[in-house]
Amino acid sequence: MSSRTQLPTAEGHGSVSGAPNLPARFADTFTSHFVDVGDLRLHAVIGGAGPPLLLIHGWPQSWYAWRMVMPTLAEDFEVIAVDQRGIGLSDKPGDGYDIGTLASDLASLMDVLGHQEFAVYGTDTGMPIAHALAADYPERVKRLVVSEAFLPGIASALPLFVPPILNARLWHLMFNQLPGEVNEALVRGREDVFFGGELAASAGTTKLPDDAVAYYVGTLAADSEALRGSFEFYRAIPASAAQNEGRKDKRLPMPVLGIGGEESGGENAANAMKLVADDVQAVVLPGSGHWVAEQAPDALLAALGEFLAPYREQATAASHAGATH
Repeated sequence: MSSRTQLPTAEGHGSVSGAPNLPARFADTFTSHFVDVGDLRLHAVIGGAGPPLLLIHGWPQSWYAWRMVMPTLAEDFEVIAVDQRGIGLSDKPGDGYDIGTLASDLASLMDVLGHQEFAVYGTDTGMPIAHALAADYPERVKRLVVSEAFLPGIASALPLFVPPILNARLWHLMFNQLPGEVNEALVRGREDVFFGGELAASAGTTKLPDDAVAYYVGTLAADSEALRGSFEFYRAIPASAAQNEGRKDKRLPMPVLGIGGEESGGENAANAMKLVADDVQAVVLPGSGHWVAEQAPDALLAALGEFLAPYREQATAASHAGATH
């Protein structure tokens, strides 16, 4: 049972109350909460009833990336859409952006919410974080969903020279690792050019709505700490890759679903997970680019519904069994 009713709520830009064009009656189900995990304060949008489902966004997005699938998921799950450390309304400390620490943040988040066991879905940068969470806390993660990324230090490194369409989508992987006096200085004041270009390049044929792009860009342009925080995951990739040397041989015991957009990663996420797990399913979403939760919400919900059904049914049966004793 979640203890979220005792948590402080968040308001304004970056929260549910300040987010544009949410699905109808979204705020009737979901509330923005601040959750203190040690010295770190995380922001999470929480709502729904049922077994817990943790959603971990990617770059350069926030919890808002999940908005189109959250209401349907909330019919069967308690949905927890978190802003990663450094992103959105979550704290932006100067360190702690390696995937081990980010995974620990989220394990502590679920502790505070009262969830010993849960399912996880991480996309883009959320994918290696979700994998680290499952590998470091295998007894807690019951099912794992990932999409549209790779595993630093485990999956094969990308070649330096790639075709132009891939270069437009992938060059940020190197640029984002540069020190702030370079990349932050170049992007500050030009956030619409940089982040707008990134969101468009990875979308494929069907671009994200202008209002969604403006929201993401505006959030990142709000202050220098938001811009710095958006790059910190990438600056920690060498540390994360080194950590994954110790996770390579940890076979994940839970079922895994790897998802990709037809115009983007395809089966790449599933193939990466096969290096660390035995029970891996693959789903490719037709017509979708990289931003699967916004470009193919109905197809994504269908895939999630089928994959997560055994988890939901087992949790419901366990709850009923406990109620009879």
